[in-house]
Amino acid sequence: MNSYLEMKLLKHITLILIVLSTSFASAQVSFEAKVSKKKLGINERLRVDFEMNQDGDNFNPPDFENFTVIGGPNQAVSTSWINGKRSYKKTYSYFLSPKKRGSFRINQATIEIDGEIYKTTPINVVVTAAVNNPNDENNPETIAEDNIHLIAEVSNTNPYLNEAITVVYKLYVSPDTGVSNWREIDNPRYNDFWSQNIDIKGLKVQNGTFKGEDYRFVVLRKTVLYPQKTGKLEIEPLSLDVTIEVPTNRRDIFGGRLMTQVHKTISAGSRSINVKELPIAGKPNDFTGAVGDFQFNVITSKTELNASESLQARVEVKGNGNLKLFELPKLTLPSSLEVYEPEHAENVSTNLNGMQGSISDAYTIVPQYKGKYPIPSISFSYFDLKTKSYKRISSGEIVINVLEGPTNTTSSDNNIASVNNGKQPVVVNSQQFAFIKTDANLTSVKPNYFFKSTGFWTGLLLPLLAIPLAIIIRKKKQERDADIVGNKIRKADKLAKRYLGEAKKALGKKEAFYVALEKALHNYLKAKLNIETSDLSKDKIEKLLVSRQVSHAEVSEFKGNLKNCELARYTPITNVEMQQDYDKAAKTISAIDKQFK
Repeated sequence: MNSYLEMKLLKHITLILIVLSTSFASAQVSFEAKVSKKKLGINERLRVDFEMNQDGDNFNPPDFENFTVIGGPNQAVSTSWINGKRSYKKTYSYFLSPKKRGSFRINQATIEIDGEIYKTTPINVVVTAAVNNPNDENNPETIAEDNIHLIAEVSNTNPYLNEAITVVYKLYVSPDTGVSNWREIDNPRYNDFWSQNIDIKGLKVQNGTFKGEDYRFVVLRKTVLYPQKTGKLEIEPLSLDVTIEVPTNRRDIFGGRLMTQVHKTISAGSRSINVKELPIAGKPNDFTGAVGDFQFNVITSKTELNASESLQARVEVKGNGNLKLFELPKLTLPSSLEVYEPEHAENVSTNLNGMQGSISDAYTIVPQYKGKYPIPSISFSYFDLKTKSYKRISSGEIVINVLEGPTNTTSSDNNIASVNNGKQPVVVNSQQFAFIKTDANLTSVKPNYFFKSTGFWTGLLLPLLAIPLAIIIRKKKQERDADIVGNKIRKADKLAKRYLGEAKKALGKKEAFYVALEKALHNYLKAKLNIETSDLSKDKIEKLLVSRQVSHAEVSEFKGNLKNCELARYTPITNVEMQQDYDKAAKTISAIDKQFK
């Protein structure tokens, strides 16, 4: 008998130990974040899983500010019993597309389990330039792989240094596929190039061929580049995030094929060019890097004037080439001519042929003495792309004739012609630069008095006008406080807006919007009924609301809103439909709050 009791007691103790060990194991809450990779190209996708070993409430993901959420949250729950122990795992999964390159952090997610808040550990990921063979086996947009292509067309892959080349980016789409939206996520950095984007006014759809098949295409960007280094240079890829309309195997009631939307990141790929050095043979000593087809002139505003008057001499280059990337030759003038620093001017436009227009340096010159002053000829050298040779243009000598003025008695300017010494010197006055526009800083000589001014009368009458205004405001406030029904309605509307604030911010982003909308509806019930709603069915929610004297119509509307949140994540939804669901939810919360007892 004693042995029987001992065995019975031993079984009870064993059972108690098993229960205690199970309780201890269940008390160890685990909540962590995992990523599919910590380094990815900008044209790849990142999967982020938030795993927990106990069910919780109010799951709150991070903002993913440097990524676009293209899928999720997808929920997965698994439960198993191993050796009498229960194993539970719940996972929220997101699929992300990076917006740009760099090192980014996946911030903390939070969840409430048994009344306590748990947080994940932040994870750092690195986004690099587009990779050639992205691993996209988990992404739905792979079905559009052969239907859309981004191509970079380079006009010349073997240019000279400072020779213009163009890069035209074209988006090719097959006839059976459509593009509803696109945005640039990685702009090329044209290192070792001078670059200029050409504005495109409106996207024009054109018909063409790609690899021998009929395609439609649009020109997205045109860029002019001037290489600034020789050798092999890389043109970085342009990357786009595209929303593609792809045909499915489903058909509508009229037999037409239904379309589905998928997101895809496409890249034009990097392009290599080989930049040639300019020839050494025949290169002029005064060559400053001008490449193209140019004209050169030195122009003076006048050739005859009196001493102490001024003229302008303009050194100008015009034509087609790298106009902004070289220096103009300098004027050399006699010391008897007073010369001011030149003013540089550019009148240059850029198109697919490169830079066109003119650049100039304008010198202001003031002669001090009577005589004839030659402006020596200067030359300009450039490399002509048509003949692939250097060319030199000379301006020719210009003589400035100073008719009246004092005589120069020094011998510093031997090239000045002799003048008559019998004439009186011209007295320099303060008007020698009268043609130059100056800014005046004038003040009124008539004093202004504050007494009887506009400010005086305003300050005097404003306090008197404020008294009746304060009386009116106070009266309106008393009327508003007395309006009990109106205050209840306003309070209900304000409550609805507070709970739906996060959903309103996510309007236009389907997955995030409906997650926030569903959370708002549950949080409202949680606050009003003081219960956890994650374990309640729609029927139990209906019974609780009806017991609080909420009408059946409003309860049905509330249940319909919850059902829409579940279904909308898996069906195509427009922005208009999202706005309608938001308005319905706000109206339902407001109506329930008015009836709630």
